[in-house]
Amino acid sequence: MLLCENTSHMLTGRELASFRKSLLRWFRQFQRDLPWRKSKDSYRIWLSEIMLQQTRVVAVIPYYERFLERFPNVQSLAEAPEEEVLRLWSGLGYYSRARNLQKAAQQIAGEFGGTFPRSREQILSLSGIGEYTASAVASIAFGEKCAVLDGNVARVLSRLGAIRGDLRESKKWKNLQKEADRLLAPDAPGDWNQAMMELGATICTPRAPQCLLCPVASNCEGRKLGIAEGLPEARQKRDVVDVVLASLVVTNAQGETLLLPPPKQKNKDDQADHVPTLVSNLWHFPTISANGDLMKSVLASCKSIFTTKPPKPESFQQLASVRHSVTYRKVIVHPFLVRVIRLPKAHGANTIALNRVTELAISNLTRKIAKRALASLEAKRQ
Repeated sequence: MLLCENTSHMLTGRELASFRKSLLRWFRQFQRDLPWRKSKDSYRIWLSEIMLQQTRVVAVIPYYERFLERFPNVQSLAEAPEEEVLRLWSGLGYYSRARNLQKAAQQIAGEFGGTFPRSREQILSLSGIGEYTASAVASIAFGEKCAVLDGNVARVLSRLGAIRGDLRESKKWKNLQKEADRLLAPDAPGDWNQAMMELGATICTPRAPQCLLCPVASNCEGRKLGIAEGLPEARQKRDVVDVVLASLVVTNAQGETLLLPPPKQKNKDDQADHVPTLVSNLWHFPTISANGDLMKSVLASCKSIFTTKPPKPESFQQLASVRHSVTYRKVIVHPFLVRVIRLPKAHGANTIALNRVTELAISNLTRKIAKRALASLEAKRQ
């Protein structure tokens, strides 16, 4: 038993040594074959940790490999145009990660002579890096004795110690970190941290934990009490906000379209219908918040979007709606295919073939809208 709230008993001495040995032996035998585990290079480990934030492993692997092919080291990432970094990240989501990744690379190039910092404290000073990522990179790449605590590890600890309540509550999270630090295998901190995360990702999963396959099941208080599957207890979820948008795919006979640029100032406004936030501050089709009469909202917005005469109402064709989710928001986008003889002008707009918009840094939402428009045009031709 570990951090059980109903008892002061904790694993110590031989029990703790046996616990560590069992988990490390399991990890070394059954760990998944992942590309970032084939190297101790700090840059590669750091890149994988950033990409894996809130993203499934299976989705990350192809992005990781493409990104490394183009940016094999810190210097190449630091010197690259931001637009190219975002383009290679396009589709992975949470684009602030990519922007912070490049900022950190530039910090490493400017402040650390291009050499990745070796200590946890120095790593923590880099843009976009928090407690978890700093500990992960420092332990895996450099063997520093610091324990990670993320959702997977917290879930493992909550079941091992039968810990109830909201794990993200400040005091409880601090206690979990202390327990993670105490359990850390001092002779193999990198493998230990990966083993704890691997256990949470593959065995001690959120639903239907595979307790019969768990290498440390005999130490699990949650299993002994028959409550493992109900831990950690569900957090109170934020109310879902419904957002309605309209997007204009304006296209001419040559198949060209207009995309608007990312805002020059990255807006931190958390307003539910803040359009630049919902399109990830990337290149996007002219998009507006649509309240009330949809067509009336669209036509009214055209006057502020375009600097030349806007398209005529009869040129608008409404397409099937696109559904998208962004954190606590449920977004419904009503795309309009707008056929014109000559593309109107808009501030900073990029003219590009509709079938090539994915060559720019765009969000998944913009990608979905482009797919709808291309399918409609193809259907017309047949």
